[in-house]
Amino acid sequence: MSRIKYYIFVFLACFYTLIFAQQDVVEDVDMLSIRLQERIDQAKLESNRGDYYPALANLDKALEIAIKIKDKKHQGVIHTKIAKVRYLVGETDKANISITNAIQLQREINDYANLAITYNIKGVIHSIKEEYEDALDYYHSAKNLFEQEELEEYISEVTLNEARVYIALDNYEKAKAQLEQTIIIAKKHEQRRRLSSALIQSGKVSSALNNNDLALSQVKEGLSIAKTYDILENKNEAYIALSDVYKAKGDYKNSYEYITKHIKLSDSILDVKRENLDQSISSQSINKYKDAQNAQLKEQIEEVSAESNFTRVTTILSIALITILSLLTLSLYKNNNIRLNTNNMLHKKNDELIVAKEKAELASKTKANFLSTVTHELRTPLYAVTGLTNMLLDEDPKEHQKPHLKSLKFSGDYLLTFINDILQINKIEANKVELDPEIFNLKNKIENVMSALANSAKDNGTKLHFDYEDGLPEAYNGDQLKISQILINLLGNAIKFTKDGDIWVRAYKIDQKDKMYTLRFEIEDNGIGITKEKQDQMFESFSQGSVQINRKYGGTGLGLSIVKGLIKILKGKIYLKSDLGKGTTFFFEIPLEKAKKADTPKVVETKKPNKMEDLDLTDVKILIVEDNKINQMITKKILNKMGLYCDVVDNGEAAVEQVKTTEYNMVLMDIHMPGISGLEATKIIRTFNKDLVIFALTAVTLEDKMHEFGEAGFNDIISKPFKQEDFESKLYDVLSGKEVVSSFF
Repeated sequence: MSRIKYYIFVFLACFYTLIFAQQDVVEDVDMLSIRLQERIDQAKLESNRGDYYPALANLDKALEIAIKIKDKKHQGVIHTKIAKVRYLVGETDKANISITNAIQLQREINDYANLAITYNIKGVIHSIKEEYEDALDYYHSAKNLFEQEELEEYISEVTLNEARVYIALDNYEKAKAQLEQTIIIAKKHEQRRRLSSALIQSGKVSSALNNNDLALSQVKEGLSIAKTYDILENKNEAYIALSDVYKAKGDYKNSYEYITKHIKLSDSILDVKRENLDQSISSQSINKYKDAQNAQLKEQIEEVSAESNFTRVTTILSIALITILSLLTLSLYKNNNIRLNTNNMLHKKNDELIVAKEKAELASKTKANFLSTVTHELRTPLYAVTGLTNMLLDEDPKEHQKPHLKSLKFSGDYLLTFINDILQINKIEANKVELDPEIFNLKNKIENVMSALANSAKDNGTKLHFDYEDGLPEAYNGDQLKISQILINLLGNAIKFTKDGDIWVRAYKIDQKDKMYTLRFEIEDNGIGITKEKQDQMFESFSQGSVQINRKYGGTGLGLSIVKGLIKILKGKIYLKSDLGKGTTFFFEIPLEKAKKADTPKVVETKKPNKMEDLDLTDVKILIVEDNKINQMITKKILNKMGLYCDVVDNGEAAVEQVKTTEYNMVLMDIHMPGISGLEATKIIRTFNKDLVIFALTAVTLEDKMHEFGEAGFNDIISKPFKQEDFESKLYDVLSGKEVVSSFF
């Protein structure tokens, strides 16, 4: 019996020993997994601050643990991380070995997400070796795997790397497309480092495509992000990019300034890298000394010291090279300055004049940007005011409501005219108004202007008289639209300030040299007149005779300022004479080239306007892209009233996705939206759909922005607020199959 008890005791002892042994194994695996993750996390911290060799030491330890616990997924990940660090310290061949090990493991266990990361790094290594075709193959594979695994946030790094390869291959169009995709994803996922780098690379591409103004804007935006988040590498890259762009623009002063900043920051980065590498090597040496404690210690220290000395020598040589380049750049800059300033040696105040000119140009540009922003912000709510007013007038309002709605409509139209006047003055002062000469009949042109304003004169009880000099040619080559605008402003002013009186319009020659005639125009009235004190200020913006006149007659005081600017563009001059209570005469003189013959104006037959109901709109679909809820509602109601079906999205990213999945006849795209702009969204759509009609339905109207709309791929622009009949006419042309004639070229 005692023997049986003994065997039972032995059996139970063995059983419990086995159980506890298994539990210890499980606990050991858990502990090792924790240590594994700790090593990886520590390596990440060290790598981020530039301590690459300690990072490699921790990754090696982590790999040993992963092999011990047979964790193949982590083995693959660690091999990839080791490859990345070795690539950063310039050990490209060793990085390749680690990459190959990672790929084998990740393929074996179907770890596609991490395999995509590995492919991307493999592509980078091929790029460093200038093996661009191989690099693109790996980037393409990486992108496909990320898409397959629905890891969109990782794609931005791949597209950025692809763009760098295409830039190296001088394939700027493909680089541009990849960078646009990078910017979209980086903004969506708040990837500031990638966004900054993508903008800087975009600037390089724009400069290569001879759009240096856009390049400056893009690089400066990327630099701003890099400065905000202290991304040293991107700041350094931006400085050299800005130097190159300014050099391409012929601005050697700024080019030198940024190359100097680049050199200075390069020195700082080099010092940090040297310090980190030296510290890493010293730390590695101490660890080996403590761990080894054998006869080979001295030999190991000597090897490390040699490597450290080599690093120091390399650093010194690099600094020397950068210094030489800096001196060479300075020499080139000075030589260029000498060449540029040779013809200006006699002007002692040349530098001051240049500085003053730059300040004036900066002030002008700042004012132009301010006015552009303000007028855009005004036009956006004005679209809602005019749109809602027109809708209410069309919905059979009560009789007592109509006068109020008509007053509201008048106020909206007046405000729009005011905004347009501000924009025109802005363009004139910024020298952005160009001449558009054509052959025209001057006499007919003046008669047409007088005919257009005849009703206004009649309402004031005023008679118009026209005197065109006998024998004066009628056909000229000039900018008839600007001449019409000058006459409309001056004659309109005369009518406004003349009640129950007379106005005379005269045109005659004062000089002639061959075909060039100098003509004088007079607009004389016997209205209220202008005081002597106010006459000198009449051509200034926002100037009128007096506060009382402004209150009684209305107006903004911008008309004469516009007139003076237009006459200056036409190389003419303007002046006036006036007596208070007796009337005013405006004189302006402009040179015009006599032409052989002006086309006789054709009589346009009145025909029934195009109507949407004449078309089959059953399958027509229109996409509205607009972030303002009120404007969404107004545009949708206008389209619905025409019998058109439409979808609405409120941002550029959604517009791109919607166009990919749904076939539309037209897209009405706003420009300023959260996320990506209408311009960026249109560029992306054009990468996969060249034929879709896209209209910019926007409050942006400055002509100096028009080229951007054309380059982005818009077919036309509809400026908000728009006239209903103009909007419907453009829609009719598209839906009836007529060719869309772009306004941008």
